[in-house]
Amino acid sequence: MSGTYITESVQYLTFKLGDETFALDVAKVREILEESSITKVPQTPDFMRGVINLRGSVVPVIDMRLKFGMSRTERTVNTCIIVVEVQLENELIVLGALADSVQEVIEMEASQIEAAPHIGTRLNSNFIKGMGKHDHRFIMILDIDKLFSSEELVPVTGKEPSK
Repeated sequence: MSGTYITESVQYLTFKLGDETFALDVAKVREILEESSITKVPQTPDFMRGVINLRGSVVPVIDMRLKFGMSRTERTVNTCIIVVEVQLENELIVLGALADSVQEVIEMEASQIEAAPHIGTRLNSNFIKGMGKHDHRFIMILDIDKLFSSEELVPVTGKEPSK
């Protein structure tokens, strides 16, 4: 039998931004926090809401709604910060992703996931791993490592991207 087939299932954390459901590989998620006081950092991109103190470490918080061109996340009882590990140019960066709510952890087989849609050439959809089908609805599975460019994260990392 030739070819490699993915036969194992992967667990994903699902969360909401507006009416849309998104998912992240649970291996990338460190923890989920209630939204706490976020300290605004001057001269950062709009989608960067600021930083939080996570057990003595400074963690930048990204508003996922703003990153995806939606309206700013409003604070509710369900608003949370998903602390994730992002691999960027051989460095592991810890970020907080602000979301409207966290839903559940689901398991999906490769057969439940379709390829990411190609939406023309002008829109970058590389950060979408695929479209998962779960309970008769589509869930956008994000590749958190490809969601941010090193240029976007210069205010967070303080490092200029390598050329």
